[in-house]
Amino acid sequence: MTNLLMLPILIPLATAILLIFLAKNVPAQRWVSGISAGVTAAAAFVLVQKVHNDGIQTVDLGSWEAPYGITLVSDMASALLVLITSLISLACLIYSFRSIGIDREKFYYYPVFQFLIVGVNGAFTTGDIFNLFVFFEVMLMASYVLIVLGGTKIQLRESIKYILVNVISSALFVIAVGYLYSIVGSLNMADISVKIAAFGQPGILTVVAVLFLIVFGLKGAIFPLYFWLPGSYYAPPIPVMAVFGALLTKVGVYSIMRTYTLFFYHDQGYTHEILSILAVLTIILGVIGAVAYWDVKRIIIYNIVVAVGVIVFGIAAMTPDSLAGSLFYIIHDMIIKAALFLLVGIIISITGTSNLRHISGLIKRYPGLAWTYFIAALALAGIPPLSGFIGKLLIVQGGFEAGRYWGAGIVLLSSLLVLFSVMKIFINGFWGNPRSYKNEDKAPVRTLLIAPVMLTALSVFMGVGTEVIYPYISQAAETLSDPNIYINAVLKE
Repeated sequence: MTNLLMLPILIPLATAILLIFLAKNVPAQRWVSGISAGVTAAAAFVLVQKVHNDGIQTVDLGSWEAPYGITLVSDMASALLVLITSLISLACLIYSFRSIGIDREKFYYYPVFQFLIVGVNGAFTTGDIFNLFVFFEVMLMASYVLIVLGGTKIQLRESIKYILVNVISSALFVIAVGYLYSIVGSLNMADISVKIAAFGQPGILTVVAVLFLIVFGLKGAIFPLYFWLPGSYYAPPIPVMAVFGALLTKVGVYSIMRTYTLFFYHDQGYTHEILSILAVLTIILGVIGAVAYWDVKRIIIYNIVVAVGVIVFGIAAMTPDSLAGSLFYIIHDMIIKAALFLLVGIIISITGTSNLRHISGLIKRYPGLAWTYFIAALALAGIPPLSGFIGKLLIVQGGFEAGRYWGAGIVLLSSLLVLFSVMKIFINGFWGNPRSYKNEDKAPVRTLLIAPVMLTALSVFMGVGTEVIYPYISQAAETLSDPNIYINAVLKE
């Protein structure tokens, strides 16, 4: 059980290697991928219970004790995010079986998908800042393949921008890590925190903190560094878009949360003030995009930007309530964004278009799709008692406690505009006069609905069953609020 936290990384890794040898046997790839994703989710669930009962779990690779070796760390925040990642990957794989297309399946879609999960779970689990870079690169290399797989014109065009942005941010990441190491002489996150606390965060470390914010801001898509996201996420097929939208930006946001609560919390009047301003601007720009567009994919994509802003505002407030709210909201948003992208994908597979002006009356023939989308849309907007409400309430409460009244007010106002943007799809796409669509009968709607219904049900449970989930969130927020809990567990002090 001591190495339990390695399983959500090792299982997808072993699966990816195995699937390379099954490249031409698509049915076998589907079975192996699905079973592997289920086993990974089960291991992640056991890990969450282990952390809840026994505290933070650590593994020193090669038996080199921290801070000298590479350490993997599962506190409650990382364990919960690994669990949600595993569940979303399972849902997106189930959706892929009937939607991604045989050509992509034969061209290493499933192995690359598993490598992406290795990178995401590794980034959430590592306790070493350079290894965070390594897992980022594993995740990004897999995403480079997924964004071009299929070779359509829009994919090839957008992939150039996506790769360029991420190559630049990766170079900046190495520079930031190099500067940090030159100052503190360590790469272990817990040890870095101890040494920065001893220095009292001089000005040079505040500069490094801003450099890390630029790196993670590029990856997490905060203002003004989100410019690449709407086009890049629009290009790939729906299951890939769902995985990107649900997971990749959240790794960037998690990295901001981890570094700004563990390392750079001594000069909050500067670093967290910048974070707060950027968060509010991210929300405003995201809402404008979500409201302005009539393309169903772009509406949901711009809502990713809004959610990133809301989460980052909670981190900037730095109160126990706001941190609990940010973590709750990350988990909620990962689940509901994946569900909404998959539901939008079904709409597109029925109608053959993503232009909302050419869609209407779907509720007559597809009531299950309509009402699943309706519930998911309400959850995204934070309507009580659904999952978005609890996280946003805690973030707003934390914002008021920290004296950030304007920011908290904008978070509240954004809920109304987010609701407007997603209800625009429901009102225009599902109501009105039914139309006939060319390839409507070919869309396997019932099969495709399985995955988004699973995710929407999970979101509903998060809202209605908050009493069950909140002790886990509270435990995670306690570790984020008090770095000493993390430091003592890793350095065994």
